[in-house]
Amino acid sequence: MNVLLISQCNKNALKQTRRVLDQFAERRGDRTWQTPITQAGLETLRKLLRKTARKNTAVACHWIRGHDHSELMWVVGDAAQFNLNGAVPTNTTARDILRRRDENDWHNGEDILLLTAMAALLHDLGKACDAFQQRLIGKLEGRNLYRHEWISLRLFQAFVGSDDDATWLARLADGGYQEQDWLEGLERDGIDAPISAVFSQLPPLAAALGWLVLSHHRLPLKPPENDGDHERRWGRGKAPLQAEQLGGLFASIHAEWNEIPETQDPKRISPYWQFSKGLPVSTPRWRERAVKLASRLQARLQNGSHWLDSRYVMHLARLSLMLADHHYSSLEDLQHRVRGEPNYPLTANTVRKTGKPNQPLDEHILGVEKHAAAVARALPSVDSHLPCLARHKGFRKRSSHPRFRWQDKAFDLAHSLRERSQRQGFFGINMASTGCGKTLANGRIMYALADPQQGARFSIALGLRTLTLQTGQALRERLHLGEDELAVRVGGSANKTLFEHYEQEAEASGSASQQALIEEDAHVVFDGNFDSHPVLRRLNNEPGTRALIAAPILVCTVDHLIPATESTRGGRQIVPMLRLMSSDLVLDEIDDFDINDLPALTRLVNWAGLLGSRVLLSSATLPPALVEGLYEAYRSGREAFQRHRGEPGLAVDICCAWFDEHDRQHENCASSETFKTAHHAFAKRRLERLSTSPVRRRGEILALPPLGKRPEEIRPAVAELLREHALALHQQHHSVDPHTSKRVSFGLMRMANIDPLVDVARALFQQGAPEGMRIHLCVYHSRHPLVMRSEIERRLDRTLQRAEPERVFQQPDIRRLLDSSEENDHLFIVLGSPVTEVGRDHDYDWAIVEPSSMRSIIQLAGRVRRHREQACESPNILLLDTNLKHFEQSGKPAFHKPGFETDINWRLSSHFLSELLTEDEYKVIDARPRVLARETLHAKQSLVDLEHERLHQLMIEQPAEPLTKKEIRLGKQPKPPPLGAYSWYAVPQVHLTGVLIQRDPFRQQLEPEITLALIPDEGGETWTLHRVDDGARRGEKLYVPVEESLLVRVDQAKEQGERIQPWGASDYLTALADLAEDLDISLDRAARTFGTVTASARGQRWGYHPVLGFWRSK
Repeated sequence: MNVLLISQCNKNALKQTRRVLDQFAERRGDRTWQTPITQAGLETLRKLLRKTARKNTAVACHWIRGHDHSELMWVVGDAAQFNLNGAVPTNTTARDILRRRDENDWHNGEDILLLTAMAALLHDLGKACDAFQQRLIGKLEGRNLYRHEWISLRLFQAFVGSDDDATWLARLADGGYQEQDWLEGLERDGIDAPISAVFSQLPPLAAALGWLVLSHHRLPLKPPENDGDHERRWGRGKAPLQAEQLGGLFASIHAEWNEIPETQDPKRISPYWQFSKGLPVSTPRWRERAVKLASRLQARLQNGSHWLDSRYVMHLARLSLMLADHHYSSLEDLQHRVRGEPNYPLTANTVRKTGKPNQPLDEHILGVEKHAAAVARALPSVDSHLPCLARHKGFRKRSSHPRFRWQDKAFDLAHSLRERSQRQGFFGINMASTGCGKTLANGRIMYALADPQQGARFSIALGLRTLTLQTGQALRERLHLGEDELAVRVGGSANKTLFEHYEQEAEASGSASQQALIEEDAHVVFDGNFDSHPVLRRLNNEPGTRALIAAPILVCTVDHLIPATESTRGGRQIVPMLRLMSSDLVLDEIDDFDINDLPALTRLVNWAGLLGSRVLLSSATLPPALVEGLYEAYRSGREAFQRHRGEPGLAVDICCAWFDEHDRQHENCASSETFKTAHHAFAKRRLERLSTSPVRRRGEILALPPLGKRPEEIRPAVAELLREHALALHQQHHSVDPHTSKRVSFGLMRMANIDPLVDVARALFQQGAPEGMRIHLCVYHSRHPLVMRSEIERRLDRTLQRAEPERVFQQPDIRRLLDSSEENDHLFIVLGSPVTEVGRDHDYDWAIVEPSSMRSIIQLAGRVRRHREQACESPNILLLDTNLKHFEQSGKPAFHKPGFETDINWRLSSHFLSELLTEDEYKVIDARPRVLARETLHAKQSLVDLEHERLHQLMIEQPAEPLTKKEIRLGKQPKPPPLGAYSWYAVPQVHLTGVLIQRDPFRQQLEPEITLALIPDEGGETWTLHRVDDGARRGEKLYVPVEESLLVRVDQAKEQGERIQPWGASDYLTALADLAEDLDISLDRAARTFGTVTASARGQRWGYHPVLGFWRSK
């Protein structure tokens, strides 16, 4: 390609870009270069320019495509130097003709700045205590009894005393106070009694500043109960919470919300309340800054703002303070620091590597105040300094396949809502069916909503690592985007390494070689100016941070964004908050999350609304209660955003839109009632269309005979039953191999839990297959070592892509298995756990399901005839009438872990599907039971209603319980609504603590887990089981050998019956050796990275075989 490069750089940036550009292209003028270049060469040039970019860099690249046509490809640096087509202005003026400053919509920007700066002056006063200073020189070890931020808060409380905000601000602005004013009324926890709850005493402004000081490392958490057996530790143990407590929770915060002292010994406590070297408040520079800030705050005080009630102001002020504190603490070079008093005796921190004193306390406080003010001042311009994607042909290109034409209509609707969504917010729902191209449609919708002058920025968040990797790879290939334009983040580096390794293998073998020409999806990237922005450059040294914020499109597991609301300690909320502030959000397959994760996802959607994002939910099976609850969370967040950033006087009226493969609609929804009505109308029309679609999945309930009472009897009986009905389904639903005329079917047997699954697998291997038939059995669940699980998934992915039905018979391993045996009927069976339900693009002929919930039945049904649209006339999905827990744990919940049934409040009256489902709900299996709930729900008599009712109770705010006449006479207050996901935004000030995060954490571990690793010996001929423990140093791993008697090794070959064989799995050591050779690493390192598995810590003895995976042994 022939390119023209234009430089609009100034000062040293011009010299630097000339040095780079002269290596690649010939000059055509002082600031112009031209050259023919390959795509790879151009990418290298762009990377070099980005690497050396500075504040004054501005380089545009134009692709000369013919005699009369050129196209802007990208801009590195300051995109404001060029217009959308890459032209430069004829003339410029310093006059503010467009009055852009008048368009600053941060109504409370000054409040954020002043609160941040004043809190910075106060945040580390507690480090002046003798205990902290002794700790820095190594004279005090162990945990703090009281943390420095709590001591800082007590010092500030002592200064405020009983004054109102105007009075204490006047004293601070006057500058006539003495150091003794901060110490005289000091309440010393652990020494003085009684002790007041701080926030019940402080006036509003002082309380807001006090909260910023207290929370600049940790959010306050409710102290755990004293159970007697374990030492009480902050953030650990049970801290029961009642709805009645939420209202007065913030005012009741005391010292144990910040740290739990391990002793009440006055001798050990007293150094925390002694300040023998004075306080920084007496230094001239501190006083000077305090006077200026107090004077400015006095002017803001007249507005009568209650800052604590403003989530937007408080959390952005906290973000600014934490980022400044974190950044300034890391500075060692005096050149980048402020000046404090000479020879100041107090120290703030030490150099991490050497332990020597680093920053004097007075300098640290002044430096953090300066940086915090700079961060807060620069927050409004963050999004304009980040890279954006514009004029991308792949997103705008019309669909050529009739099946995907609905995407064009969705794109057009989103395009028409662009300006409205910018002013009013956007809450969208994409309910298109599986296989209709939802992933690309989601990207096209978000791209259409973006301002073309600024370009698009959005994040796609998913629940599963494998699905995230697949989605990112699919979008990169389809849209021809590089790593800088589309970042993929999944957390586990081992998963990503394996995924990329197999992708490279596919490319090398030619199976991924169908690449379109680059011009198909030419696009413009506005690179922004990351390094010159006061907020962004302070994040530059954090590993992985740049890609998470900078990439115009981010595909990630939701774990990367959830810390925006879930981070109770450290500054892990900073980066995801900045991402939400500067981009829109797609939540893909949100209903796949466990019900216990929905409160955290509700908090994330609420925060997305609060920070100005537009939100799109995407799933074919979204239940109404989930959608309505998330809308209300978004509306509450958007209401706060518009109060602080929107047009004055503009009422909250969210722009909502619905999409599927048949229909699209939009409506402004100012209230939950309006939204509920519109969503119900769309869902009803969707149901009508689904009912007329060709039926691909027909279900039937499989009645179970008496199976016994003990697991040893039940599980082999279930295996026999599964085999019998698998053979019958094979007769009805098979394909014929065109080469040998053998009958072949691919079936899925889904079981709820892994340990019973392994026992059933062993029984199936023992039973074998009848004459004339051969069973190929793949045991697939999450307790395989990573290398084995990836190997199984890769084989299944390759085999079960069946859009072209004959293609499966060309697969080398399938071909080999068919040709090497004489049987005429071949059943390829995957016996799998719930991991088979989501995230895998597999197409089976039939399935047998041990039920857990209606959601899982529908999700699993989506894997049957997934790629083939022909109708099915006979049942191809068999549902066991109940599950094994009903027989093995009689009297306990059966549809539980996984499932929606619980022990007390949500017990079903029966455990038999024949009594819990109507024929309409299982004869034809599709999304209809999930998409719309019945008018009246019977949660104890219906599996479908149980799910809807539980979601409704959790997501939709319940009315307060009415008082009885007697309670009214006694003057009792009405009971608040019960705790739910909605409590986060419905209860004022609860966001100032971490109690709801503590109660309903994201991905809560219901039981302790351990990591096991299979480490080979030096010769690589055998392996030993190791437990992986955390070492003393951060990130260190210790591999502890597990006693051989605790491991059961199975000789699976001896247990194997006739005409049955393993499929999908290989030998562990062989797979590990091949991977180590391919990645050019040692066998030991490969085992420590890819030979691990996470399992429940409850099991004392473990069984393992490469075919069966890990299981708990008795």
